[in-house]
Amino acid sequence: MSSWFGGLGSGLGHSLGQVGGSLASLTDQISNFTKDMLLEGAEEVEADLPNSGRKEIEAIQAILRSENERLKKYCTDLEEKHEASELQIKHQSASYRNQLQQKEVEISHLKARQIALQDQLLKLQAAAQSVHSGAGGVPITTAPSSFGYGISHHSSAFRDDDMDFSDIISSQQEINRLSIEVSRLESEVGHWRHIAQSQGTQKSDQSEICKLQNIIKGVVHARQLLYQLSYIPRPVELKQNRSQEIDDHQHEMSVLQNAHQQKLAEISRRHRGELNDYKERIEELENLLQQGGSGVTVTDQTKICEMQNIIQVLQTEKVESTKKIEELEDKIKDINKKLPSAENDRDVLKREQEQLSVEKQQIIEQCENSKLECSKLQPSVMEQSDNVAEKGGILPQSSSVEEVFRLQQALSDAENEIVRLSSLNQDNSLAEDNLKLKMHVQALEKEKSLLSQEKDELQISLSKLSSEYEVIKNTASTDMNLNLQLHDLKLNLESKEKELNQSINEKKILIAELEELDNQNQEATKHMILIKDQLSKQQSEGANVIRKLKQDLDDEKKRVHQLEDDKMNITKELDVQKEKLTQSELSLSDLHLTKQKLEDKVEDLVDQLSKSQKNSLNIQKENLELKEHIRQNEEELSRVRNELTLSLNQDSNSNFKDDLLKERDAEVRNLKQNLSEIEQLNENLKKVAFDLKTENEKLVLACEDVRCKLEESIAGNNQISLEKDTIVETLKREKEQIEAELCQAEKKLLEEANNYRQTIQELSNARNLNTSALQLEHERVVQLNQEKDFEIAELKKNIDQMATDQQETKEMLASNLEEQKQMTQLINEKEVFIEKLKEKSSELQKELDKCSQALIKNETLKQTIEEKDRSLGSMKEENNHLQEELERLREQQSRAVPVIEPKTLDSITELESEVSQLNIIKNHLEEEVKHHQKIIEDQNQNKVQLLQSLQEQKKEMDEFKYQYEQMNVTHTQLFLEKDEEIKNLQKTIEQIKAQLHVERQDIQTENSDIFQETKVQSLNIENGSEKHDLSKAETEKLVKGIKERELEIKLLNEKNISLTKQIDQLSKDEVGKLTQIIQQKDVEIQALHARISSASYTQDVVYLQQQLQAFTMEREQVLAVLNEKTRENSQLKTEYHKMMDIVAAKEAALIKLQDENKKLSMKFESSGQDMFKETVQNLSRIIREKDIEIDALSQKCQTLLAVLQTSSPGNEVGGVNSNQFEELLQERDKLKQQVKKMEEWKQQVMTTVQNMQHESAQLQEELHQLQAQVLVDSDNNSKLQVDYTGLIQNYEQNETKLKNFGQELAQVQHSIGQLCNTKDLLLGKLDIISPQLSSGLSLAFQSIEESLGTDKCAVPSETSLFLQQEVEELRKSLQEKDATIRTLQENNQKLSDSIAASSEVEKKEQTDSEIKQLKEKQDVLQNLLKEKDLLIKAKSDQLLSSNENFTNKVNENELLRQSVTNLKERVLILEMDISTLKGENEKILEASREKETEYQALQETNMKFSMMLREKEFECHSMKEKALAFEQLLKEKEQGKTGELNQLLNAVKSMQEKTVTFQQERDQVMLALKQKQMENSTLQHEIQHLRDKEVRLNQELERLRNHLLESEDSYTREILAAEDRETKLRKKVTMLEEKLISSSNAMENASHQASVQVESLQEQLNVISKQRDETALQLSVSQEQVKQYALSLTNLQMVLEHFQQEEKAMYSAELEKEKQHTAEWKKKAENLEGKVLSLQERLDEANAALDSASRLTEQLDLKEEQIEELKKQNELRQEMLDDAQKKLMNLVNSTEGKVDKDLMRNLFIGHFHTPKNKRHEVFRLMGSILDIPREEMEQLFNEDDGGVTKWMTGWLGGGSKSVPNTPLRPNQQGPMLNNSFSELFVKFLETESHPSIPPPKLSVHGMKPLGSPGKRKQGSVVPGSFKDAAELRTGRRTDVNPFLAPRSAAVPLINPAGFGPGGSGHLLLKPISDVLPTFTPLPVSPDNSAGVVLKDLLKQ
Repeated sequence: MSSWFGGLGSGLGHSLGQVGGSLASLTDQISNFTKDMLLEGAEEVEADLPNSGRKEIEAIQAILRSENERLKKYCTDLEEKHEASELQIKHQSASYRNQLQQKEVEISHLKARQIALQDQLLKLQAAAQSVHSGAGGVPITTAPSSFGYGISHHSSAFRDDDMDFSDIISSQQEINRLSIEVSRLESEVGHWRHIAQSQGTQKSDQSEICKLQNIIKGVVHARQLLYQLSYIPRPVELKQNRSQEIDDHQHEMSVLQNAHQQKLAEISRRHRGELNDYKERIEELENLLQQGGSGVTVTDQTKICEMQNIIQVLQTEKVESTKKIEELEDKIKDINKKLPSAENDRDVLKREQEQLSVEKQQIIEQCENSKLECSKLQPSVMEQSDNVAEKGGILPQSSSVEEVFRLQQALSDAENEIVRLSSLNQDNSLAEDNLKLKMHVQALEKEKSLLSQEKDELQISLSKLSSEYEVIKNTASTDMNLNLQLHDLKLNLESKEKELNQSINEKKILIAELEELDNQNQEATKHMILIKDQLSKQQSEGANVIRKLKQDLDDEKKRVHQLEDDKMNITKELDVQKEKLTQSELSLSDLHLTKQKLEDKVEDLVDQLSKSQKNSLNIQKENLELKEHIRQNEEELSRVRNELTLSLNQDSNSNFKDDLLKERDAEVRNLKQNLSEIEQLNENLKKVAFDLKTENEKLVLACEDVRCKLEESIAGNNQISLEKDTIVETLKREKEQIEAELCQAEKKLLEEANNYRQTIQELSNARNLNTSALQLEHERVVQLNQEKDFEIAELKKNIDQMATDQQETKEMLASNLEEQKQMTQLINEKEVFIEKLKEKSSELQKELDKCSQALIKNETLKQTIEEKDRSLGSMKEENNHLQEELERLREQQSRAVPVIEPKTLDSITELESEVSQLNIIKNHLEEEVKHHQKIIEDQNQNKVQLLQSLQEQKKEMDEFKYQYEQMNVTHTQLFLEKDEEIKNLQKTIEQIKAQLHVERQDIQTENSDIFQETKVQSLNIENGSEKHDLSKAETEKLVKGIKERELEIKLLNEKNISLTKQIDQLSKDEVGKLTQIIQQKDVEIQALHARISSASYTQDVVYLQQQLQAFTMEREQVLAVLNEKTRENSQLKTEYHKMMDIVAAKEAALIKLQDENKKLSMKFESSGQDMFKETVQNLSRIIREKDIEIDALSQKCQTLLAVLQTSSPGNEVGGVNSNQFEELLQERDKLKQQVKKMEEWKQQVMTTVQNMQHESAQLQEELHQLQAQVLVDSDNNSKLQVDYTGLIQNYEQNETKLKNFGQELAQVQHSIGQLCNTKDLLLGKLDIISPQLSSGLSLAFQSIEESLGTDKCAVPSETSLFLQQEVEELRKSLQEKDATIRTLQENNQKLSDSIAASSEVEKKEQTDSEIKQLKEKQDVLQNLLKEKDLLIKAKSDQLLSSNENFTNKVNENELLRQSVTNLKERVLILEMDISTLKGENEKILEASREKETEYQALQETNMKFSMMLREKEFECHSMKEKALAFEQLLKEKEQGKTGELNQLLNAVKSMQEKTVTFQQERDQVMLALKQKQMENSTLQHEIQHLRDKEVRLNQELERLRNHLLESEDSYTREILAAEDRETKLRKKVTMLEEKLISSSNAMENASHQASVQVESLQEQLNVISKQRDETALQLSVSQEQVKQYALSLTNLQMVLEHFQQEEKAMYSAELEKEKQHTAEWKKKAENLEGKVLSLQERLDEANAALDSASRLTEQLDLKEEQIEELKKQNELRQEMLDDAQKKLMNLVNSTEGKVDKDLMRNLFIGHFHTPKNKRHEVFRLMGSILDIPREEMEQLFNEDDGGVTKWMTGWLGGGSKSVPNTPLRPNQQGPMLNNSFSELFVKFLETESHPSIPPPKLSVHGMKPLGSPGKRKQGSVVPGSFKDAAELRTGRRTDVNPFLAPRSAAVPLINPAGFGPGGSGHLLLKPISDVLPTFTPLPVSPDNSAGVVLKDLLKQ
């Protein structure tokens, strides 16, 4: 709408401007034509005039033609500029129209004054007679036609008056004489003026050039400053503000320039036209006086006096007008000076903006790169910045060079414009121009000095900034060796880049706020600019512009300071980041070093592992070989024993046997030593393998730490996703909706859950049964084992330790909570701080409101000042008027001294007093103006101070925001660290879970298969859900999955029960074995008791030594095993502590599970641990009893030894025995000590076994907890899958809805286009209606014209009656037309309101009411409007609903998309959890295997302990036997030596029995070894089976990993596809939203503009209605003038109206005098009738013309008062005339093309009937108009000539009369030569208005004469009778109104040059009737084309 209205307005303005120009040019041409006709007629009547005057006139005419052509070119240039600037002039045209009205009022005052001064010409008669001059021609100083808009005001006295030419001839001589003196005086004045102008123009040109050069230098300096400032990163607001201010400034300058040029052109045209009219009148009066000659009467002298007075008045008026013109030209020059600089500034700043945008992008990229590489590559970054700076230095140099060239071109253009303006304005005086220009130059120099000072300040600040920048560069160029570590730091810097981006976004937001403030300021400045209406306030506007520039400079300075502060902050941030980066680099380097070391260690350990595996294989081979060797040795031992028995039987060689035994024992020792060494090697290898395992685990932990750090860096990137938790709230809202939809599914799930609960209860009942059975066993065990209290205390201690650990973890959590509380307190403090800042901002807004109020006060003061200035201007004008009246009165006093009256003196004194009072008032007003200016300056200063305070507070706000952002960043980092710690703890939990899952391996494989099936199904469902709805199938599959999970739970429960049973069985088996071992030990002790009684002590000692060695070896093995177990326990404890930390964090969630675990732990304690404890206690009790027995036996041995020593001192055998006894005792003591040590080791081993049992119980508890968690996770999985399917369905529904909305949008847009078309149609119909109105007006005026034509023939009384009737009729018609115009304007308003209300639902009722009103007046428009309003309503409702639905759907889509992404992330997390759980299962399996190995090791240790017990029992037996032997020895000593042999025999027997027992024991040992070998083989088979299982599980893992990767790839592809779709849909949505917004904005703008235009039209209507009401009283007087306006509008003959107005205004007083002259000339004519009969016809015609002139003078007397009053109304009606001209020009343009060709072709064909002398000129003109080439025209020239009068008869129609080319004799002239050329032209127009009628071709002889040709004589130039003219006019007008023809109504098509005088002036000798108008000849060269001629016509 806005563009449509704007285009309509611009087109109307353009067309009306063209119409005005063409009408003005037509008036000038016609006035010049009539004037030349009169003058040339007068010259030809005077036969005395010499040829020299004619030549001078012709030379002047040629000069005027050349000047006309030059001015036409200038007019074309001006009109081009006018067309370009019309759109800008619209909003300022009102003020300039008011000024034009004021100027026209001044011109009317001057005209009235001139009429008053004409009376004084009587006094100058005597002085005028003394001046005599020849009959030479006068140089006529006529202005060009292009400047003659108002020429016709004063130049048509002798045009429409029926003036007698004899009077003209008589007065010609005096007029010539006066004109000679006037020309002489004017030549002198012109000479001196040219001298002054040449000097002034040189000075002014030089001064202007100097000023422009200085301005250009200042602009160049400012631009360089801007370039230098542009390299500092400054905000976008500077550029935008600068560009907006430049655009506004340029807009103002261009508008003002165009307006001033137009005003100058119009005012100079009017003044020059008036001056030329006055000069022409003076010359005509002088010619009349010269023609009068001797017959000069007193009236001639009075006329001369009047003419002299008029000359003086005109000179004074000319001086005033030149002053005004000079002021306007000065202003235009100032604007022209400012324009090129502003345009150059605009262009340069645009380029600078582009360069700055490019450089800004480069700087942003460099900042990002530098912030990425700030710590490592700062020197390289600074080198890049130096390069950029160098490039930037090169760029501004080149750009400055280009700007210098541009500014030079602008200088040359400005100089050319100055020269052209000076050449244009050389007619006016330029001395005062120079003075004003000098003043302006001084002001500009002052401004330049101020700008240079500001420039210097800016340069100083720039130098400071550059020095700081160089310092920063120098400091930054130190680090050079950090290029290698770039890649490592990129991950750490991404988070910082995001923070920087956030800060940049906040900066942009602040910049946007500043831009809004700037926009508000700009709106205020625009409002100020609109207030500045008058031309006199442009200097104040320049001052405002300078103030704005100063403010901009201040703002730029402040912004520079802001940029410096920002730079310092950035440097600080860079330093902080450098430190952080150095720290991170060190840490990363350490991590890399540790990683490399760990990798090296891993490689070394892998090598060692391979080596140890090889060694272990070798050792196993060696073990097998050693076992075979032991077997061989044992066989040899058996053989040796058999030989010993044989030797004992033979009783010989006992010593030899002892030697053999010793050798065998030595061999056994060596073998045992070898075995011990091999076992030590095995233990070392085991230690090494264990160390390798520990190191591997450490390396894995280190790798996990590195991964954690990487994940921390990734978590920094995921921080944004954490910040998006606010979206979860919206998802919750959607979930509520989805929950409402899923209620049914939940019911089904509840039913299924009830079923599941029943199954769980059944399982729990079965478990309770099992527990009851176990409890019975437990009660029995408790009854047997009441000694457990001690161990329970130890367990309590352990529990206390656990509690302390828990307390520590709780303290840790409490500390974390306290830290979080502190963080929340800090956040609260920051929020309080933000609230304080908001309060400060509210205070600042209050201050801003105060400033705005102060600005409003300033504006009111400025308005008052402007009103005072206006009043001052009016007072000055009144002063000037009064001074002129004073001068006139003084002149009257000086001339008429004897006739001075006292009234004049009184009036003079009164006027002087009034002048003094007015001067006082003026002084007061000037003082008030100065006071107001001071107030304005103070307020501006206050405003600047307030802006400074605002900027400072903004800086503080920015600093606070920055601190707040830093605090937020630190908080987020702390939160991320806490989250990472929690994640690590969760990972450890997951690892422990994985270890527990190993026991369920078989079940897990089934579960994995089931999970894969469900996963594949879910994937298939996801893929299918994009195409189909499969919610039912998915729910069924999920139910199946839940059932399968329940089966898994059942299997796990069964597995747990089986495991508990296995543990019970293991404990029972171990107890049985231990009891068997104890029984064997008892047997061995009994055997030893028997052996002690034997006498083979040496063998016992050797055997005991061997046992000692075996014990030491076993002790070392036990130590190694204990070391390994302690290491494993330490590792388990560390893992346990980690687990406890995690468990403490999740205690609340695991309370229920702990209850269940307590029950299970009770079972396990009752089953496994109690049995272990019982066995250990039994063993310890037996060992204590055995120790007691050993102590008793040792005491017996000591007593026996003492007896032996005392009894046998002398015997050798006794001595030997005593020594052996001492050695045995010593060995016994040693063995006791070793036994004590072994018991201590045994106790330690027992404690470790108990700890292991506790830990195994706890691990089983945790296993159950993890199983429960797995169940919970599976339930959550199923729920999430259900949610996911529902969300996918909603997403698809939303996509379909989106498509539907897109289709609806397209339909709505189509309907909007249809509505726009209907709107255009309606507006076109309105345009059609307005021309119909204008045509109706033209018809009305046609009727009036016809009535006028009839009245001219009637009597004056009848004319008065007719005039009254016509006045009444015209009043009625005018009222009717006003009513119709009102109705049409109301209709237009209603239509615009209805169109504007189409987008608003609230205005439906108003539009309906308006449609009802329009129904009554326009039925056709009613139906259309109804339909379109309904369409618009429907579409607007649809649009609103679709917009709402669209926004809702977009929100739903976003929420669904977010929920889908969240669900996908959850699915991925769950998959990861499942994978981790699988890994944990594997780890738990490994742990269970390790536990089994540990159990086996414990069994081995138990076996070893049993072996030790057997050895101890053997020792006890040996000691008892020794004691018995000692007793027997004592007895034998007492009895004698006789019994020794018997004793020896007994000993041998006992030895044989012992060997038998030893053989039995050896066989048992062999069986045990075989059993061990079998067990080892079974264990190896199990190990191979487990390895195979491991391989299978690894394969399954790889397959699952591949499947996961594939599924993740598919998910990512689907996500990417969905994101692409989302982006496409979003783009579409944004496009549609933009289209909707643009359409809605366009509709709103259109409605707003329509409403604004309606308001403006209403305001104009109100103004016009007020004016009409005011002028309603005056319409009764001025109705006849309105008729003349209507005639001029319909016929496009504005010239005639101007003629009549100017004639009536100018010659009202002179017509009475002319009547006297006509009476005298009548008498003279009566006297000369007898002498000159040839002149009688002309005199009759002149008398008739004079009669009509007398009638006209009577009418003019009546209308004088009306004209004076209508002068004021004309100015008010000028705008209405302009509108009518626009409409008429539209009609002309619409009907131009068709009529033009027919008419011109008729003219061209009729041309061939003209005489040959006239043919060439007219032929060229017609051919150029018709675009006929010259060759055809030459052919037409070469053809035979037609009849003499065919051209004029064919051209002017059937009844027209032609004029011959050369003056013929009276007897040779045809009868048609008596009519004047103007009559013939009117006839031609009448005939050519009907192109269908062929023009009659009448010959010369066929024409009838109007008068008797016989009466004519030589030189008779009497025209035809007045009756002929009347008949011509009335007769034709009854048929057709010639001026209503479609072509001639607009513009006269025929160029008047075609009817010009030719070369000889023959037509000008013919009579010219003054009834009809005559036209000036337009000189057109034959080379010009038709288009150029028509354009010249229109533009003039």
